[in-house]
Amino acid sequence: MRRVTLFINGTSKNGKVVAVYGTLSDLLSVASNKLGIKASSLYNAKGGLIDDIALIRDDDVLYVSGGDPFIADPQSDRTPRHQQGSHTDWLTLNIGGRPFTTTRSTLVSKEPDSMLANMFRQMDVWGNKRDERGAYLIDRSPEYFEPILNYLRHGQLIINEGVNLRGVLEEARFFGMERLAEQLEAAIKSSQPPEDHSPISRKELVRFLLATPTKSELRCQGLNFSGADLSRLDLRYINFKMANLSRCNLTHANLCCSNLERADLSGANLDGANLQGVKMLCTNAEGASLRGCNFEDPSGLKANLEGANLKGVDLEGSQMTGINLRVATLKNAKLKNCNLRGATLAGTDLENCDLSGCDLQEANLRGSNVKGAIFEEMLTPLHMSQSVR
Repeated sequence: MRRVTLFINGTSKNGKVVAVYGTLSDLLSVASNKLGIKASSLYNAKGGLIDDIALIRDDDVLYVSGGDPFIADPQSDRTPRHQQGSHTDWLTLNIGGRPFTTTRSTLVSKEPDSMLANMFRQMDVWGNKRDERGAYLIDRSPEYFEPILNYLRHGQLIINEGVNLRGVLEEARFFGMERLAEQLEAAIKSSQPPEDHSPISRKELVRFLLATPTKSELRCQGLNFSGADLSRLDLRYINFKMANLSRCNLTHANLCCSNLERADLSGANLDGANLQGVKMLCTNAEGASLRGCNFEDPSGLKANLEGANLKGVDLEGSQMTGINLRVATLKNAKLKNCNLRGATLAGTDLENCDLSGCDLQEANLRGSNVKGAIFEEMLTPLHMSQSVR
């Protein structure tokens, strides 16, 4: 709500403070009642005619005329200081021990709804404490307050080098300067380095490997290696859980006991890789090539590919004794001449798989989908007990 001080045209005595609302006609009606005249026009202190209520600011001093032109007040040069428009008063703030001298209009004009504007819009309404020199005491950081004061002076956000933007932001929030806080948040966001989602190269991974003991678990969880050449590297015991290894070249790599759970191996080339004891639960290896891979661990540690997506995978000639492929999807996969002795294929989707020449002795095929699967040139006979629950 705005309020103004009204005087009769040509005088500065017996003024009335009224609220501004509605239209200009409403304000003239209020002026008539308060001053006891038939008000027809309003003038500012410089004699300018007010013809639109939107031109009136809070705490303006207006002169009411009954139809006469503006008459300058001969006593205006002796008007008390508090009636000359308090917005131009000079004052000093003591911010954390450092003085800042400014005007009241600077503090209230740019951010009129802020706490700082409410503190100094009227003289001593908040009862601000003062130091021995009369400066208003405010227990805040002078380093962060300086750019805020400059913003109030010229409307531009300028932060000197070495000043923390987050510190200025907290000061702006403390003083309730919403518009300035929005600018600072945008500036902080733009100053942050862009997120780097580029794939990790072979050179970077090799550097990590050289600094890591052979059997320690190198944490590569969730990292992006898409399209990288990681062929023939010793990648034993590494945690690749949920990593992006799509289209990677992993030919003849040693992935013994590595964790590839939920990793993306789609389109990757793992021909001849050592996959003893590998964990590939729910891995996506659709369209990957795993020709001649070794999943068989002499110590008895079995590779676990339970629930993996192996659609269209080429596993021809791989050693897969005891492998766990339970409920995995192997639709259209090539498993020619694979050693699947004792493998768990229960609930596995083997639709249209080429299993010709495979060794399926003691393999568990119960509940598996073998629609369209090819079982030619089998090394051992396939018994009904293996495939029927």
